[in-house]
Amino acid sequence: MTTQNVIIKDQNDQKQCSNDVIFRSKLPDIYIPNHLPLHDYIFENISEFAAKPCLINGPTGEVYTYADVHVTSRKLAAGLHNLGVKQHDVVMILLPNSPEVVLTFLAASFVGAITTSANPFFTPAEISKQAKASAAKLIVTQSRYVDKIKNLQNDGVLIVTTDSDAIPENCLRFSELTQSEEPRVDSIPEKISPDDVVALPFSSGTTGLPKGVMLTHKGLVTSVAQQVDGENPNLYFNRDDVILCVLPMFHIYALNSIMLCSLRVGATILIMPKFEITLLLEQIQRCKVTVAMVVPPIVLAIAKSPETEKYDLSSVRMVKSGAAPLGKELEDAISAKFPNAKLGQGYGMTEAGPVLAMSLGFGTVVRW
Repeated sequence: MTTQNVIIKDQNDQKQCSNDVIFRSKLPDIYIPNHLPLHDYIFENISEFAAKPCLINGPTGEVYTYADVHVTSRKLAAGLHNLGVKQHDVVMILLPNSPEVVLTFLAASFVGAITTSANPFFTPAEISKQAKASAAKLIVTQSRYVDKIKNLQNDGVLIVTTDSDAIPENCLRFSELTQSEEPRVDSIPEKISPDDVVALPFSSGTTGLPKGVMLTHKGLVTSVAQQVDGENPNLYFNRDDVILCVLPMFHIYALNSIMLCSLRVGATILIMPKFEITLLLEQIQRCKVTVAMVVPPIVLAIAKSPETEKYDLSSVRMVKSGAAPLGKELEDAISAKFPNAKLGQGYGMTEAGPVLAMSLGFGTVVRW
């Protein structure tokens, strides 16, 4: 057994430690600014691509630029602050994939609050259990789901709906919160610690009931940086990419490896609220999607669908599958559908924030 010294670099200190059997990557070290709050890290380079499309709402075609997302999320942060949401409070997102998911997550981070996301198709009992376990102070949802959660108003939980139509009784309108003035420096927390929790996804793993997983600013910054920062990132996104987001954003895979990673590099996110094969193929062709982040059931559906022959999928340069293993037969089948794409797989878990391993094929060539 060999021992080798390792220097652990941090903004504030450097410590030398001894570890047994250390395997170092041939890839160069990257700087991880995990002293920053997550939102500051995500928007660190926004001046370079402020006018670029950030979000495309698939169903409507509405486009939000990076400047739009930055300003609107800060205004929403002010709106949340004015409602009494403060540092360490929990905001629940109960929404299908939509731009409001992104805006709410970022706004909560600006306030120093914590976001927990739930599947809107959960039963009232399941939603109530998560809301109470996380001590949610406010829920952002759509009017059609309010009946599932209105009993929580008896516990003082505020409900905000994103619909533009008439809002249910005793609910607040999302658009009114985004019209608030941007928060002044003195209205946001004096200090958000890197060790403060920013996300509280619930995961059951393979057994048992869902449990809240505390993910910190430092942890998510580190995870995103390991995926997309540096000269040879494992998840090779760039600013010209259009990233498909059809996977549920209440799940850590889409939250981290799609949403946060795309925002960090300045890519465009195509948001689709649900998977429907024909609509998916239409959107890939129309928006010239370059990166498809998928799971095996979606791979199977695409591989077996005769509809694929009707659409131009040549823009896709990378397909990544995760959440479950993808066999060689399916790999070969999906490669035939996307002739210009590299295919790879990733492995992770919610508790890891989530990525633990990823195909090297996504990066540039490395000689071992």
